[in-house]
Amino acid sequence: MNPPTHRHPRSFLSAILPGLFVFAVLSSLFAAAPPLARAEVFEVGDGMSYAAIGDVPWESLMPGDTVRIHWRAAPYNEKWVIGRRGTEAAPITIQGVAGPGGERPVIDGRGATTRAELDFRNEVRGVIKVGSSNRPEDTLPGYIIIEGLEIRSGRAPFNFTNPDGSSATYSDNAAAIYVEKAEFLTIRNCALHDSGNGLFIGSFDGETHDILVESNSLYDNGISGSAYQHNSYTAAIDITFQFNHYGPLRDGCDGNNLKDRSAGLVVRHNWVESGNRQLDLVDAEDSAVLVGHPSYGETFVYGNVLVEHEGDGNSQIIHYGGDSGTEGDYRKGTLHLFNNTIVSTRSGNTTLLRLSTNEESADVRNNVVYVTASGDRLAMLSENGDLTLMHNWMKPGRSDSHGTLSGSITDDGSGVSGAAPGFVDEAGQDYHLALGSSCIDAAATLNAAVLPDHDLSEMYVRHQAREARPVDSTLDIGAFEYCAPGMCTTVRPDGGTPGLDSGTPGPDGSVPGVDSGTGSPDGSTPGADGGSTGTDDGGCGCRVVVASSPERGRSWGAIVVFGVLALFRVGRRARRGRRS
Repeated sequence: MNPPTHRHPRSFLSAILPGLFVFAVLSSLFAAAPPLARAEVFEVGDGMSYAAIGDVPWESLMPGDTVRIHWRAAPYNEKWVIGRRGTEAAPITIQGVAGPGGERPVIDGRGATTRAELDFRNEVRGVIKVGSSNRPEDTLPGYIIIEGLEIRSGRAPFNFTNPDGSSATYSDNAAAIYVEKAEFLTIRNCALHDSGNGLFIGSFDGETHDILVESNSLYDNGISGSAYQHNSYTAAIDITFQFNHYGPLRDGCDGNNLKDRSAGLVVRHNWVESGNRQLDLVDAEDSAVLVGHPSYGETFVYGNVLVEHEGDGNSQIIHYGGDSGTEGDYRKGTLHLFNNTIVSTRSGNTTLLRLSTNEESADVRNNVVYVTASGDRLAMLSENGDLTLMHNWMKPGRSDSHGTLSGSITDDGSGVSGAAPGFVDEAGQDYHLALGSSCIDAAATLNAAVLPDHDLSEMYVRHQAREARPVDSTLDIGAFEYCAPGMCTTVRPDGGTPGLDSGTPGPDGSVPGVDSGTGSPDGSTPGADGGSTGTDDGGCGCRVVVASSPERGRSWGAIVVFGVLALFRVGRRARRGRRS
C-alpha cells in the first residue's frame, strides 16, 4: 500500500506564483500598448449632429475620419481648408450624401463663411482648398477622398467672409476645388461649375503627386473674355483623369476644357465636349522637378470621346508640347493617342493635333476621327511634330496640314475610310458602333509601350459611369467595342451596377439614379439611410470604433491563452503535490 501523499501548507501558492508573475508582466505590456485606433463620423446637415460644415473640427481630423455632408434644399454657403493626413488603409473622406432624387449637396461659394478655428492663405483661390495652412499646422495633406458634392460659384465678382470676419472677393483664377499641394488625393463624383476654374491643382514644385480625378462633371466654368481659366487646370506627378464628363465652359469664356502641365499624365475614358481646345497638354512652366521627371515625356490619352462643335473656339482638338515659349521645358516626348472617338461638326476646317515642335511625337492608332464636313476639311497636324498613323477611321481625302507642314507624317496605309463610321445614333451622340460598322475588328494591336498599364479593359458610359469593354479576337476602332444588346454591365460612379445610364447632370449638377453610397477602402458601401460604413453608430453620428487589426487580436488572444495555460499547468502540479 502506498504511503499517503502530504501537501505542504504553502505548496500551491508557491507553485502558481511563477505563472501569476508571467501573466502580470504580459498584461502590463499589453496595457502599455497604443490604444485601438478610433475614427469619427461627422454627420452634417439638417437634424444631424453638426448643423453646419463649419461645426466640424477640420483642424484636427484623424486617419479614418469621415465627414458626411447631407443634401438639403438650401445650399451650404461655407468654405474651408483640408490640411490633414489620412493613411492608405484609413483615408480621410469628405462625402456628400445625396438627396431623394440623387441630388448632390450643394457647396456655394457666394457669401460663404469659414470656421473661425481655421487659418490659411489664398482664401481667394477656392471654395474648398487642399493644402497650405497655419491652422491646422502645415503639412502635406495625403490620402484624402472628396466625393459626391456639387461645388460652385468660386469666382469674381462673388464675395465671401474670412475666418476673421472680414469680407473678400474671389480672384479670377479661383476654383471650386483648389489644391495647393497634396498626395494620394481622390476627387470623385463631384459637380464643379460656375467658378473661374472648376478644378485647379498646383504642383508645389513636385510635392503634389498621385492624384485621381474620376467620374466628375466639370462644366460652366471660366471668366468671360479670358483664355486663362479652364474647366480643369492641373500640374502634378502621376495624375489620372477617368470617366469624367467635361461640358462647355461659361458663355463668353475662351479657356480650354482639360488643361494640364503634369508628368505621368493619363487621360482615359472621359467625355470632353467643347472648349477652346478639348485637351491642352503643355509644359510644366514653373517646375523643374516635373520637367525632369522620367514620366514627363510619356502621355497616354485613350478611350475618350472628344466632341468639337461649330464655333467652339480653336479648330485644333488636342495641343501637345508647350505654350510658355521656353522650348527647353516642352514635353519633347510621345503622345500615345489610341482608341478614342473624335467627332467634329464644324463646317470649316478641323485639325486633329498641334504638336508644338518637331521634338514632340504622336503614336496615333485605332481612333475614329470623324468630321461631318468633307474629308479634306480634316488635317492631321497644325505644322510641327512627328506623327505615326495606324488603323484609324477617317473620311477619304484628309489633309496633312491646313498650313505649311514642317514636321513629318508616317502612315502605314492601314486606315479605314467611308462616308460615316457607323454609329448607333449620330444625331443623339450615341457613338457606339452599330452592327455592320467598318470599325469593327479593324484595329491594330496596342503599342507594347502602353501595356500592361493601359489595356482598354473598360469603356465610358454617358455620363460619368463605366462598363467593362467586351473582349473578342480582334480589337475595334474607337472608344467603344461593339457590344451585342444585354452583354455589357454599367458601373455607376458610386460603384453600383444598375445596368442603366446613370443620367446626364442637370443644370444643378445632380445626377439621376446615383445614390449616396460610395465604396469604402474595405469594399463596403454605406446605405442611403446615412449609416456609417461597416459600423453601427446607433444613429448618433458620433464616434465609431475601428476594429482592431488581426495581428493585435491574435496578440491579445495569445496572452490570454498563455496565461490560462500557465495557471492550469502550475495548478495541476500543485494538485499532484510533492511526495514526502
